[in-house]
Amino acid sequence: MTADTWLARVGASDAVRRDAQAVLARVAHTDLFTPGKDITVARAPGRLDVMGGIADYSGSLVLEWPLADATFVALQRDSRPMLTIVSGPRRTQVALPALVPLDYGDARTFFAADPASHWAAYVAGAFIVLAHEERVEFAEGARILVISTVPEGRGVSSSAALEVAAMMAICAAYGVTLEPRQLALLCQKAENLIAGAPCGVMDQMTAALGESGRLLALLCQPAEVQCRLELPRGLGLWGIDSGIRHTVGGADYNTVRTAAFMGHRILEDLTGRRLDYLANVAPAEFESLADRVPDRLTGRMFLDRYHGARDEVTTVDSERVYPVRVATAHPIYEHARVREFAKQLSTLEDQDSCTTQSLGRSAERLGALMYASHASYSACGLGSDGTDALVTFARRAGPACGVYGAKITGGGSGGSVAILGGTDASPLVHTIAAQYARRSGYAARVFGGSSSGAVACGVCNLTM
Repeated sequence: MTADTWLARVGASDAVRRDAQAVLARVAHTDLFTPGKDITVARAPGRLDVMGGIADYSGSLVLEWPLADATFVALQRDSRPMLTIVSGPRRTQVALPALVPLDYGDARTFFAADPASHWAAYVAGAFIVLAHEERVEFAEGARILVISTVPEGRGVSSSAALEVAAMMAICAAYGVTLEPRQLALLCQKAENLIAGAPCGVMDQMTAALGESGRLLALLCQPAEVQCRLELPRGLGLWGIDSGIRHTVGGADYNTVRTAAFMGHRILEDLTGRRLDYLANVAPAEFESLADRVPDRLTGRMFLDRYHGARDEVTTVDSERVYPVRVATAHPIYEHARVREFAKQLSTLEDQDSCTTQSLGRSAERLGALMYASHASYSACGLGSDGTDALVTFARRAGPACGVYGAKITGGGSGGSVAILGGTDASPLVHTIAAQYARRSGYAARVFGGSSSGAVACGVCNLTM
């Protein structure tokens, strides 16, 4: 589509459209691309995990907010069979005929061998996945430019924004048609099996299918969009970056994820039945069995008895001690919390009849669920001093000042905090960020606004 049409579809705010327009100007003036040849530009937003988080890999319902910040991928086909990928000062080149035939394990090893160029796996991985899963043949290479305002390692899904924007641009440029859900699932496969990060699917689904100003309600069994929920008039969402780097490939996330799948296998043994998703275990049933689920268990003891967990993207380490009980409990209770959160939002759909007083009471209930989710993260060992401090500042401000709830987002162990407040709470959210900056010495960034996912945006076609 033309630039004007594409810009109109990118987002609801003038600021989002101005950012996209500035990116198109940069693309038009870069020396990476050959004049006179078509360029395809795709865009995918970061996300704020409002509820659900790490329970996605256990089949939970999650509620995700597409951010105004986004990643743009501009692609021009290259007659040479070469991928040239540029992002700021980073530049990676790889021969496409040597890359595409690699199986997933060899591709993961290839990108892991050079930490300086590992980031390119999130882009190049799309070519490998499309070749393997969709039998796409790439007769030409590509020159690819990445421009992003989604900060890396901050818990707002920079990797999924990059993967989805890259997959959209590649499919459009090479004439590949994918259903939106399939596009997101293939992006997850690239991250899990090539980049080597064992994420769930909520990030890719939000980057692909999010809608500006609405929460994506996604049941991760494996990736079913339930609905898109509007926030009641009078409420808003923000994120604050703690400055503590987060990665879903880190040891803490991996440990908790693996422990949850260990607990899944143990519950199957205790109940005598196959469990499809851990999140589908009722809290009352878990409570009746919790004392028989080990608090902590070494990988060796688990493997000796159960021989393995049903998770293809993590490995049980025989020498590691796993927090099995809390990691098992988290998705079971989180699924219940997210469903209650969504139910509360649904009761506020008739916004005109919602008084300020009743909105405040409902918002406090929503906030309480967010605080409970944050506490559950901490119990799993996925908290951090920075995110805990931000949540504490939000609690101290409280409902009297229009701040109703806060929780860590995404994979935990750092990253960002999501804050629910009144629509006029933006100055106070920035005050909380300033308080945190004085305490930590880190100039905490505030995320605000929302924008459309990659599918709703479509792609822009340019000719230099």
